[in-house]
Amino acid sequence: MKKAILSIAILGVMFTAHVSAQSETSGREKVYRATHTKVTELKHTKLKVNFDYQKEQMNGEEWLTASPYFYPSNELVLDAKSMLIHEVALDNNGKKSPLQYEYKDDILKIRLDKTYQRNQDYTVYIKYTSRPNEVKQQGSAAINDAKGLYFINAQGKEADKPTQIWTQGETESSSAWFPTIDKPNQKTTQEIYMTVPDKYVTLSNGILKDSQKESNGLRTDHWVMDKRHATYLFFMGVGEYAIVKDKWKNIPVDYYIEKEYEPYAKQIYGNTPEMIEFFSKKLGYDYPWAKYAQISGRDYVSGAMENTTATLHGSDILQKPGQLIDENTWEDTIAHELFHHWFGDLVTAESWSNLTVNESFANYSEYLWNEYKYGKDQADYHQMEDVNRYIHNSGDFKKNLVRFNYDSREDVFDLVTYQKGGGILHMLRNYLGDDAFFAGMTDYLKTNEYQNAEAHQLRLSFEKVSGKDLNWFFNQWYFGSGNPKLNYSYTYEPVKKQVLVTINQSQDQPFEFPLAIDVYDNGKPKRYNVWVKAEAKNTFSFDASKNPDLININADGILLSDITDTKTPEQYLMQFTNSKEFKSRYNALNGIKDQVGKNTSATKLLAAALKDPYFRVRMKALELMDLTNPEQLKALGADVEKLASNDPKTLVQAAAISALAKTKDKKYLPIFDKGVNAVSNSVKGKSLGAIIAIDPTRINSLAEKIDLEGASEDLLIQLLPIVVKNKITSQMANIAQIAAFYPFVKFQNPELGKVAEEGFNWIMTSDNIKATESITKMIGHIKGQIADNPQAKMMISQMLKDGLSKKMELLKQNPQSAASINKQIDALNKSIEDFK
Repeated sequence: MKKAILSIAILGVMFTAHVSAQSETSGREKVYRATHTKVTELKHTKLKVNFDYQKEQMNGEEWLTASPYFYPSNELVLDAKSMLIHEVALDNNGKKSPLQYEYKDDILKIRLDKTYQRNQDYTVYIKYTSRPNEVKQQGSAAINDAKGLYFINAQGKEADKPTQIWTQGETESSSAWFPTIDKPNQKTTQEIYMTVPDKYVTLSNGILKDSQKESNGLRTDHWVMDKRHATYLFFMGVGEYAIVKDKWKNIPVDYYIEKEYEPYAKQIYGNTPEMIEFFSKKLGYDYPWAKYAQISGRDYVSGAMENTTATLHGSDILQKPGQLIDENTWEDTIAHELFHHWFGDLVTAESWSNLTVNESFANYSEYLWNEYKYGKDQADYHQMEDVNRYIHNSGDFKKNLVRFNYDSREDVFDLVTYQKGGGILHMLRNYLGDDAFFAGMTDYLKTNEYQNAEAHQLRLSFEKVSGKDLNWFFNQWYFGSGNPKLNYSYTYEPVKKQVLVTINQSQDQPFEFPLAIDVYDNGKPKRYNVWVKAEAKNTFSFDASKNPDLININADGILLSDITDTKTPEQYLMQFTNSKEFKSRYNALNGIKDQVGKNTSATKLLAAALKDPYFRVRMKALELMDLTNPEQLKALGADVEKLASNDPKTLVQAAAISALAKTKDKKYLPIFDKGVNAVSNSVKGKSLGAIIAIDPTRINSLAEKIDLEGASEDLLIQLLPIVVKNKITSQMANIAQIAAFYPFVKFQNPELGKVAEEGFNWIMTSDNIKATESITKMIGHIKGQIADNPQAKMMISQMLKDGLSKKMELLKQNPQSAASINKQIDALNKSIEDFK
């Protein structure tokens, strides 16, 4: 699972408020979330299903083969959420014998015909109707809905939306579309017969064994998965998709893609075979399944999901050349979900408490792929962004990585399990060394293949391979919480020619860890690797010819920590110039942000950063500078102009155009005019903004060139005032995703919040179905993320009610548009109901 994260800064306000509310009310004793007790062992699940598009229900037949797990049993207990159960029988070679059963509170208890012994198989037949819209369980911050089976535009009433069906099983929602034991420590083989209109294609786990035409324009596809996998990984997908074929070795690799995006399928998904090859070699374990397919679903309830052999992505994966030339923003997610096919699908967490053995590894796979494909700087940048999100969310500081005291199983899908967990694996890799680390991963996979495991088994594999005792590491990072919070000081002893460096830990529970320290002597760094003990204060001595020019702790950027660091611009310049590691360079650049325009060393650092080989460093320098400052313009202007025209990265070109635009100097208009015609969305958008800042009269002639579909959040924020002020109706739906959060934007940026509110009111007083539904869709995405935060829910509810009032007034003024406006009113009413 890759979570869908709304990255707009205002969500930080909501999360902070929620954390505070929790901390004030969390004095109660928490329960221990034990691993589910296995009474029954599932063996094989056979399903025959067809769909009622009008009722948004599924008719199903199931043949479930099972046996007692260890102790004799005469009962089968299944999860079955909000179903109609029509028939339950014992199936003995096709002969059915009715069985007694009780169905209550989403639990189906079946009395078997006798007491069965361990490994004595039986097959139960169940005829049922799945009613996903009757499911009562709620979603979460990670997965914002939990009804298992989803009908998208089932009646075809929405002209601009395809008709689709898809399923979402994690955490325990597969039992909304077939009776099963819906726990992660249950695994079974499967086969599914799916009967659908012949115009649709289907996708499920495993291999398509057969496809038969039926009467009335229907077709039945038979999908077979002959290897055991967890029930939450079962999947069905139905819709009008193009299937773009690829392969790895002799294994089919298919991309199910909406037909509009078929020409770009290889640009979006095309690195998948190379990823499979890379991960197979890195893990010492070839991709273990018979095929790999990827599909996207409209209105998906999260980011993406690693259904075995059939990964489902949200529709944000659908990108066009203007986006892809800047960056395939979904590539990390593609890697993440693929890696789950080893960590999560092949070896599955035995309980949600141990989700780290699934999600922390999938998170770290993003680092591994970036390192291999794009270089270590890119990998380090990606992980820095991830870890900083955890570091800056104080509510996660007291959560163990492996935790048995969660309130809801959905709660473990958080920044600790994902982002912090990935950072922890990076530290373990660097402590063990690459050979031992990857050999340990291989041993873990081979030891536990097609089974379940927990963090202790992971530790045992790493210990087995390396010969090292790792309890100290796992006790701190897996079974403990928090991270080191460091500050440091140093003094020089001229007689001994030594510098004494003192490392202070300010968190309650000290950690022990290896630490890289660079001591700068005569302008050059010397690396020292020390061991910090689990004490509040550690002091180390190093040889130095004089008082060091600079001390740089955590110089390799490996330690997951929060460091208080204050250096002069001159020291930051020295650190930037002499550091090979990305994080030390980036931290130096970030360290001068308050000195830009005030200090010549800061300007020199910016100049050096503009020539850095890694594009994110160049972008950061461009973001920090202010070319309205004559000194900076003189020192940096020529280089910025070159980057705006010729940088190989379009994102850097766009950042350089934005830096030049601040000058409002007409001499740069040729660069901006050229940029308006670029393929790149970012270059085009920044160029438009620059031209309009210089000559606002050109907005009407340029309006048609604005393309914000799929644009980055930064670009949307920049162009929001232009779109709203000039009422560019064609872009109304695109700016809706910012306007939807205007009450929260005001907390972070009052000026932007005012424009966002104006945009919201413009949408609410306009007859625009797409823009209104964009608002309600964005609100739906955050429903789980604001959880039970009453203040945030109240603000959203009030905003929706205000919008509804405006739509009602619009209806009075435009009765001739009643059909369209009433649809918008219905959408708003549904959103308001969801927030009650």
